[in-house]
Amino acid sequence: MESKCDASAAIISASPTSSPPPPQLSPRLVLSPCAACKILRRRCGDKCVLAPYFPPTEPAKFTIAHRVFGASNIIKLLQELPESQRTDAVNSMVYEAGARIRDPIYGCAGAIYNLQRQVSELQAQLAKAQVEIVSMQLQRSNLLELIHNMDQPNQEQHNMSFDSSFGNCDEFISSPDEESNDFGFIEDNKYSNTIPSTLWCDPLWI
Repeated sequence: MESKCDASAAIISASPTSSPPPPQLSPRLVLSPCAACKILRRRCGDKCVLAPYFPPTEPAKFTIAHRVFGASNIIKLLQELPESQRTDAVNSMVYEAGARIRDPIYGCAGAIYNLQRQVSELQAQLAKAQVEIVSMQLQRSNLLELIHNMDQPNQEQHNMSFDSSFGNCDEFISSPDEESNDFGFIEDNKYSNTIPSTLWCDPLWI
């Protein structure tokens, strides 16, 4: 009985206490088909020509181009071009298709015509503005010249009056009828002869 217990204990001790963890599986990548293949309802392979240019997040881009050009023509055009030019070609097709949908008669040519007309109108407005600027500058120069011509006679008249006032002062100073006395005051000889000398000689206290 003891031997059976020892054997069972040995088996339990020899068995691992916990089972090993299950191997981790790598997550499976789910590739969404491009917008072109989704609309055309076909399988999108790894070598799909349309996948790099029509992502699944932009279905309207392929819808517009497919409506005007068709999927077969788009694929044929992309296959004939090098990869460096395919992005620009797709953008051009999408823009031209959108213009054709908006204007079925003229399409992209109508958009180009409208842009050229806007450019012509803006150029005409620019030329008109430049003419107005030149006219305003000419008026300003004429006004400044007129103001200068009006101020010049006033300045000359002012100078003449200033010179004449200096001439009168010189005559007043250099007049022979006026002499200065010992006290530095100016005496007029014409009036000194008429005034009696007694007025100057008689004392004030008499």
